[in-house]
Amino acid sequence: NWPENHTFPMNKFSETAKALTTRRADSHLPRPLVRKEMDFFRPLDFVDVPKEWFSSVICADFLDRFLRGELTVEECRWIGFREQTSRPELIERTVLEVAGTILTCQLAHKWGIASNVAGGTHHASHDRGAGYTILNDLAIAANFITSPAINNGTANTTKTLVIDCDVHQGDGTAKFELEGLYTLSIHCEDNYPRPKATSTYDVGLPSGTSDEEYMAALEDAVERALSEIQPDFVLYDA
Repeated sequence: NWPENHTFPMNKFSETAKALTTRRADSHLPRPLVRKEMDFFRPLDFVDVPKEWFSSVICADFLDRFLRGELTVEECRWIGFREQTSRPELIERTVLEVAGTILTCQLAHKWGIASNVAGGTHHASHDRGAGYTILNDLAIAANFITSPAINNGTANTTKTLVIDCDVHQGDGTAKFELEGLYTLSIHCEDNYPRPKATSTYDVGLPSGTSDEEYMAALEDAVERALSEIQPDFVLYDA
């Protein structure tokens, strides 16, 4: 029952899943990217998601009030969901989004690559949400895979690089001060957010940048970051 006129198109997630399970007539692939809905990996159920995944990264007061649906009107306005923020469905969706990214990291650690099509909540910081993002899945997942006490030794990662190619700077992720977390953001310099945060690497491009200019800047930035950081793990936010 998401409001049809809401500024955030919540149906994009179900439409993305539908697109992945549908073979386009003009596709060169013999089948859809995902054969059927049951072939998607499923994160833990909401009630089973360990709170310690969040508690070492997210402000305890903010997390508890969000989970209880008790954020202030101003906090909800800043997030963008306003009166929808306290809905149990949105709270559950937000937690499962993070759980999905953690599952994606576990799958990628095992198989080399994986994708969560509902992740990328890069405007949220440790003590508040912003820009339609409430809990920063990138920071929480990066902390998970670099913390043996949390991941029970299932990942041997010490340095994680977040490569953020959203048109908006990944300002929330950049504000986290986590050991082993490095951030690269390539974005439109004169777009949201203002003011900008400071990532490990920031590439602010002007409006009207051509595809060729963008790809050249991206290649240079990624090569530099990979060379200098030499990460064990990369989180790519598209």
